[in-house]
Amino acid sequence: MKLMNTLALTACLVLLLAACKKEEAAPVEAAAVPVPTTDDKAAWQTYLSDQVPRHMEGITAQPYVYRVPANENPNDPEEYNRLLDKAKMDVARGIVKGNILTYAGLNPTKTADLMVAAFGEVTPNTMKGVRVVYIGDQANNDRVRAAVEPAGVEYVFVDAK
Repeated sequence: MKLMNTLALTACLVLLLAACKKEEAAPVEAAAVPVPTTDDKAAWQTYLSDQVPRHMEGITAQPYVYRVPANENPNDPEEYNRLLDKAKMDVARGIVKGNILTYAGLNPTKTADLMVAAFGEVTPNTMKGVRVVYIGDQANNDRVRAAVEPAGVEYVFVDAK
């Protein structure tokens, strides 16, 4: 009888402790880094380091990230042209499944222009399983979508507000 009472008391204590156990706090997603309002490279690096991981689900490779300069750099007037050449070359050589390409910059039209040029000669359906992210404005969204989707990519638009 004493054993039964001890077991019953132990069961009650276990239930009581289980009921009193505090719920584990749900993980809190960090607040998004605001979109830079200048063409500062460091600010864009910080912003893109926050944004790109938000779109990496299912991605198995290092991301390709293109920060498009808004203005000509007086210290490096060929910066945009080199970036455009790199973007074209990257896409032309072929991007395989599991990769992500992210394009962003202070001037969303210039960013869209770079994307349209980069995807201009891609053979249709050769980039299935690749995610392409345009961080820009709604005004250029349809134009970018029309340029990249024929490649067979998963297109993601992020409104940079």
